[in-house]
Amino acid sequence: MDLEILLLGELRVVRQGTEVQLPASRKARGLLAYLVATGRPHRRERLCELFWDLPDDPKAALRWSLSKLRKVVDGPERIRIIADRERVTLDATGARIDIRDAHARLRQDAEELSVVELEDLAGQLDAVLLDGLDGAGDDAFDSWLAAEREDARAARVRVLRLLATHPDIPSVSVPKWLRLWRASDPEGAAAFERSGADRGSIAPFARSRTGASIPRGAPPPPPLAANDPGLPPLRGRARALRAQRIGFCEVPDGTKIAYATLGSGPPLVKAANWLTHLEFDWTSPIWGECFSEIARTRTLIRYDERGCGLSDWEVKDLSFHAFVEDLEVVADKLTLERFPLLGISQGAAVSIEYAVRHPERVSGLILIGGYAAGWRHLASPEEQARREAVRTLTELGWGTDNPAYRHIFSQTFMPDAGAAELAWFDEFQRLTTSPGNAARFQDAFGDIDVRDRLSLVSTPTIVLHSKDDQRIPLEQGRAMASGIPGARFVPLESRNHVLVDYEPAWRTCMDAVQGFLAENHL
Repeated sequence: MDLEILLLGELRVVRQGTEVQLPASRKARGLLAYLVATGRPHRRERLCELFWDLPDDPKAALRWSLSKLRKVVDGPERIRIIADRERVTLDATGARIDIRDAHARLRQDAEELSVVELEDLAGQLDAVLLDGLDGAGDDAFDSWLAAEREDARAARVRVLRLLATHPDIPSVSVPKWLRLWRASDPEGAAAFERSGADRGSIAPFARSRTGASIPRGAPPPPPLAANDPGLPPLRGRARALRAQRIGFCEVPDGTKIAYATLGSGPPLVKAANWLTHLEFDWTSPIWGECFSEIARTRTLIRYDERGCGLSDWEVKDLSFHAFVEDLEVVADKLTLERFPLLGISQGAAVSIEYAVRHPERVSGLILIGGYAAGWRHLASPEEQARREAVRTLTELGWGTDNPAYRHIFSQTFMPDAGAAELAWFDEFQRLTTSPGNAARFQDAFGDIDVRDRLSLVSTPTIVLHSKDDQRIPLEQGRAMASGIPGARFVPLESRNHVLVDYEPAWRTCMDAVQGFLAENHL
């Protein structure tokens, strides 16, 4: 391997076995780290904004930094820094990138890794990712760096959990790894210890995973041990993450939208909604099991909404019109002729608009927790004032280490979830979008209004909505269903806006969806 780029610890580059001296400029090193870690092209303007203030002549500074970095990573037989007049990317083909390799090993049936392999990973992940590069760019760079470090921290927690529960770990080593796991993930380790499970069995959690009811407020089920009978679904998720194919398409305004396809069989498209990430979703108690079930019999197509996930975050247009256009471009990119469309939350309105514009392409609509009109159209003056206040709090506190701001959402999205599950959702929110975009999304959702389009929907439709939804009232789901000709309405026994995979309402929802698809031969 001719090139190694090490991001764990201080940034280092090793070429043909010899460490290469990096530029003294922290901004140049930060630029290299950003290009390597993101692994995709970036607009020159965005890189200038990220690393240089206007008085510094950002374009010249970027050109200077790229010239220095070419000496670090380019070789006689391969040009790795590729730059044209608009975009810059780093071609890492064939290079070893330590954090990327660590994440890949954990995706590929991590429960089968040996103790030696896990101990090696634990040692690597113990280092601070890109140590010393704090402040190399603007606040957005620091937020990105914090999110990347949180990913690395989550990977380390998983490794520690696997070591502490590994069936082949020497008994003398168990206290060490359990202590480290407890220090890094107190709630997860405590839930494991409270279960009374030993290294050979965590059957109480397996029963929760396989559908038994869980008392309100109980800790969520942690990942299963290697020899647990409930493991196949989790291994399926790991294989799904590895097997999904991620691509990018560009809408007319230049925004890049990330999409993923998984499975085989007739296509089903999920319209994007807020708070998704094509990779992180698979570890989610919200989306992971749902997507796995759909992909068992179909080709599941998902994409991240502009402004979040793997799609471009820095976008000028964050509006309902743009959301619909993104769906149009993804469907065209994949040359989809006819398909059922799944819309969740505001994705329901996007799906409705798309179905009206393209009735020849949509064979059925599945709408979950949706609404036809946003809060600016339906909320009382008092509720609108509260929404505006929440928007301000979001912009100020979304990206901070204090989860109190994000709790505003997590407590209404999933009021019946346990403490550890809410903590997971808090962090997931922060990793999926920026503080500014989180506030802009709220504005865009408030402006949605497709009430005049409901009667024009001509495709079979099923609408599902939690009876005690704390975010979008049941009445809005019922009104949406009553406005669509022939739509079937299914109320769900839940208070959650987004269903969690172990609650009974989730199973009811999935059975209703599968029944709808079968009845309509979709």
